[in-house]
Amino acid sequence: MTAEQPYTTIKKYPEFEIRHYPSYVLIQVKTKGEFSRAANMAFSPLVNYISGRNQTREKFAMTAPVLHAPEKDFKTHVVSFVLPEGVSVEDLPLPADAQVTVQNIDAHYAAAHRFRGVANEDHFKSYGERLETEVKAAGLVTNGDVYYARYDPPWKPGILRRNEAIVALKNYSQ
Repeated sequence: MTAEQPYTTIKKYPEFEIRHYPSYVLIQVKTKGEFSRAANMAFSPLVNYISGRNQTREKFAMTAPVLHAPEKDFKTHVVSFVLPEGVSVEDLPLPADAQVTVQNIDAHYAAAHRFRGVANEDHFKSYGERLETEVKAAGLVTNGDVYYARYDPPWKPGILRRNEAIVALKNYSQ
């Protein structure tokens, strides 16, 4: 079974929940193009990295979810794998592929809305817009743009796939 990125649920609202994410490390690829195609283009370099295509040939376990952060125009996308808990940027081997970059994400709070279905641009946009509206209606302030999390492999039937729209929160306190 694939390990999942750890988080703690802090508070539940009718349409979303507040989570605390401890710090984590991402490997990322930036691509251009249509939403689904861009995600597919980024996937191979990321899989290659965790499969040992890096300077020390070190392998890493796959962790769910795969994160997908489109820019506002939905023409440029950053697709990321969350590395296993306990991995630090300082200990990572350099990527063999220049497309792959590494980013440390500090601990933070975020709002997340879980939904099911196939991951296409319209589906994700509608849930992202709904999340932003609900978060603002709750009096919370976002810190950055909505990004999306995909938890399941592409061969899982669409209606059973777990997806999330997520947005970091600014100055959240319990």
